[in-house]
Amino acid sequence: MHVYLDINVGQNRTGIAPEKAMELYEFCTNINGLTPVGLHAYDGHIRNKDFAERTRACHEAFAKVEALKKAIVEKGYPEPVIIAGGSPTFSIHCKRKEVECSPGTFVFWDKGYADLCPEQPFEPAAGLVTRVISLPDATKICLDLGHKSVAAENEIERRVFFPQAQQLKPIGQSEEHLVLEAGANHSFKIGDVLYGIPFHICPTVALYERAITIEEGKIVGEWKIVARDRKITI
Repeated sequence: MHVYLDINVGQNRTGIAPEKAMELYEFCTNINGLTPVGLHAYDGHIRNKDFAERTRACHEAFAKVEALKKAIVEKGYPEPVIIAGGSPTFSIHCKRKEVECSPGTFVFWDKGYADLCPEQPFEPAAGLVTRVISLPDATKICLDLGHKSVAAENEIERRVFFPQAQQLKPIGQSEEHLVLEAGANHSFKIGDVLYGIPFHICPTVALYERAITIEEGKIVGEWKIVARDRKITI
């Protein structure tokens, strides 16, 4: 079995410290059935909005991986494959030779990374359909877009973005509802449809069993969301 060593370059969730990885790499080479072939270095903690600072931090973290790669080759082992980065550092790692990039969010993109990574010109490919279901008072509207419909780990102002109604200000959210300040004399009516772009698309996708696919403004099918169908293995 070909294996990759998970290298902790600062995320501090999983992985081995680079300075301890050489011993583990050699250990794996001596186990029947295992063949170490590469290193995986995820640097999702590097999220500086300033691209120059993000680049500096990325290079600093990756230098430890390069040093480990050099040590592996000097020991006489084949040059390891390096898989590096996530979405925020994709535009940095993609310029390195012989490095496989591993961004994930670019598939759908979202408002959060659009704000954080303006140097990456991806466009959102997934959105949420919601409706006005109530008019609580003269200046507020209520949508059927609660915690069960959009990732809610961010502060309330950074959960969903409405491109065609940017004046709306979220003021309250529960399991099923999102209440927004629309201002005096707004024109929203019960039943109006709004389209929202999540700030964090990754967990939002898993809130739905199926995604409706749209081409040229028309529904053409649907995709089953595999990540939604989870179970505990005992």
